[in-house]
Amino acid sequence: MSLTLGIETSCDDTAVAVLSGTRTVVAELLSSQIKDHSRFGGVVPEFAARKHQENLLPLIDEVLRLAGTTGPQLSLIAVTQGPGLMGSLIVGVQTARALAQVWGVPLIGVNHLEGHLFAPLVDSDLKPPFLSLIVSGGHTEILKVKDFGDYSLLGETRDDAAGEAYDKAARVLGLPYPGGPQIDRLARTGNPKAFDFPVPLKHTHEVEFSFSGLKTALLWQVKRLQKGDSSLPIPDLCASFQRAVTDALVTKVALAVRQTGIRNLSVSGGVAANSALRAALTQPGERRWKAYLPAPNRCTDNAVMIAAAGRNCWDRGVWSPQDLSPDPSLPLNAD
Repeated sequence: MSLTLGIETSCDDTAVAVLSGTRTVVAELLSSQIKDHSRFGGVVPEFAARKHQENLLPLIDEVLRLAGTTGPQLSLIAVTQGPGLMGSLIVGVQTARALAQVWGVPLIGVNHLEGHLFAPLVDSDLKPPFLSLIVSGGHTEILKVKDFGDYSLLGETRDDAAGEAYDKAARVLGLPYPGGPQIDRLARTGNPKAFDFPVPLKHTHEVEFSFSGLKTALLWQVKRLQKGDSSLPIPDLCASFQRAVTDALVTKVALAVRQTGIRNLSVSGGVAANSALRAALTQPGERRWKAYLPAPNRCTDNAVMIAAAGRNCWDRGVWSPQDLSPDPSLPLNAD
């Protein structure tokens, strides 16, 4: 049995998983730092790194126990090499390097974005070619996956990522961190047509995104409402903002499908857990693509996707040296 230990510490979630073969999840664990960082209104990098140091080794011990295996019985250790927060990446990479040396197990560094690309593949039979929408707090882009390891960037955001825009919008509305889930929850009881927020770049012919202007439109709307001494209709503001973000993403997915003729779409990243986006991408009838989405708990950072991507890289003959170094700006090899 070929077992891969996946380690993910790119930001504020400490995650580990054991994968059998390329798709079978044997065990997975995650320690979230949301409560720790919520009092600061966002992730504090130094604090996140310290929490990883506290959590990582106990989680690895426990996930191996749950998987019924030991370190030397592993076939591979896959760890997030970047992009991400430098301090957080150092904890994961240094730990993986030490364990690989002690256990005599091969090591591979995984690009975090390639990990997200693999998240929907664990529970599906999707194979290249397909399009990949990665939409999170740090990234919003569409890739053409010609083959595993062979990617083309069709377009990305000019400014804020969609998840970043959600968090900034939540701060404008006085909602707690993280903003995306809060806006999604409140939007369910709001009117998405209450405010006519602009859909960024809707009528351009390039696969690209922009969310800073939408955030500004929300800010000015809130100021106008407050100036009139009226209470803020928070659910309506959330629903209208979410409609504009969703329309922007879906519009560019449709454009990418038309330009490439590829009708299979993988969706990943934290914003892929958003209920409005999931509904818009999967509703029957109008959509001319088939969307593959991971379970909501695998949209955010997780170690299953890192293990799956690492296993695939290893099977393609890709490997990493023992002196693997973290890279907070690690690019995805895409033309």
